[in-house]
Amino acid sequence: MQIIETIPEMKQQAAGWRAANKRVALVPTMGALHAGQEALIKAAKEQADVVVVVLMVNPLQYAPNEIVSDYPESHEADCELCEQAGATVVLATKPEVFFPKGFSTYVEEERLSKPLCGISRPTHFRGVVTLIAKLLNIVRPQSVYFGQKTAQRVAVVRKMIADLDFDAEVVVVPTVRDAEGMAFDTNARRFTDNQRKEALSISRSLTKASEMVASGVRSPDRLMAEVTHILGEYRLVRVIYVSLVNRETMQPVRDVEPGKCLLAISVWINEVRMVDNILL
Repeated sequence: MQIIETIPEMKQQAAGWRAANKRVALVPTMGALHAGQEALIKAAKEQADVVVVVLMVNPLQYAPNEIVSDYPESHEADCELCEQAGATVVLATKPEVFFPKGFSTYVEEERLSKPLCGISRPTHFRGVVTLIAKLLNIVRPQSVYFGQKTAQRVAVVRKMIADLDFDAEVVVVPTVRDAEGMAFDTNARRFTDNQRKEALSISRSLTKASEMVASGVRSPDRLMAEVTHILGEYRLVRVIYVSLVNRETMQPVRDVEPGKCLLAISVWINEVRMVDNILL
């Protein structure tokens, strides 16, 4: 496995792969990898000749009141995980190199990015989309991999790729959960036992909603009320949103159409923001 730290070197490698008709997969991450991101790398390895994993905290997706330095760092462990999972290259460019002083050009998707997380983090997806657009130009992959847990990010990036005619497809990998049902999350590593116990209410509420739909419930109001009720039973959980939306447009639905809907949740567990969802 090769570690690349500069953009020119990455572009040179990418040009060589293209010339050799290699299929290139991109796995963008911010480091501090967990089992969910390991699954992305393994899925990419199965479908591509070359897998490029990005290990770089993206400062553009943080709001002014959010602290970039709070994001954990485990570079050596990350590189070891990448190699064992089958990565070809780790792109570990420093944020200040990737976005140098004076950087002032942004890409913004203005529809799918507005609801859900976009309400409380209005500049978040601008930062995400700008990063991905730049990576698509540098790495020139045929596919880019995301987890289902970041469903809104998936929808926004997919729309950007379609609108701007990038030559890449978005591949979505199912959410990886631990033995108790919690989706793997970098920030969850900081949880105390009690915080973790309360955070399990997220997956528990999603499972309940899925069971209700399987039993014939089709009312978004009933489903969201039940999920909100379950979350409300836990003292440390503060709901940011519970929303039932179309999985492609991120817009609220009037009735549940199985296979087309997404139940999305975002909560605070003390100072840790969590997102999760389930396809209905």
